[in-house]
Amino acid sequence: MTNQTHTGGCQCGAVRYRVDGALTQPHICHCRMCQKAAGNYFMPLANAQKDEFTVTRGEIAWFQSSDPVRRGFCAKCGTPLIFETIGLDHLNVTLGSLDDPAGVRPETQFGLEAKMPWFGTLDVLPGAETEDDPVQDGVRIADVAASNRQHPDHDTQTWPPEVKP
Repeated sequence: MTNQTHTGGCQCGAVRYRVDGALTQPHICHCRMCQKAAGNYFMPLANAQKDEFTVTRGEIAWFQSSDPVRRGFCAKCGTPLIFETIGLDHLNVTLGSLDDPAGVRPETQFGLEAKMPWFGTLDVLPGAETEDDPVQDGVRIADVAASNRQHPDHDTQTWPPEVKP
């Protein structure tokens, strides 16, 4: 991967970070521990050198998930941000927390013993874009969009924005 700057952060905007360098070994981990940490079927990650990683807003909270590993997250909204093996010169950022998650494509997979056996069938499931279904679970998508408190996918001077009376 090319040497560049990557930015990212949590859903609520309380924690923002920057990586001034390449993200290497982009991968998906299907192991059960990553499934639990992500609250999902897998965790997409990539290596960042610790000396190229900077928290630019807020503070990362930590959970020691095993003796050699801790996981960093936002204490306000719970977004998983970091997987760190203690003592190494790199950490892993969660690809979904990047401002441009499509810009880093996974190149390998780990933890295949826990991979969902039906993943190969997902592309044939019926689907729609969010805007194509104006009401989901009784909630109008326009109402969600109008009151969205998710931080935008770029750095901001302040967050949350000032509320005008």
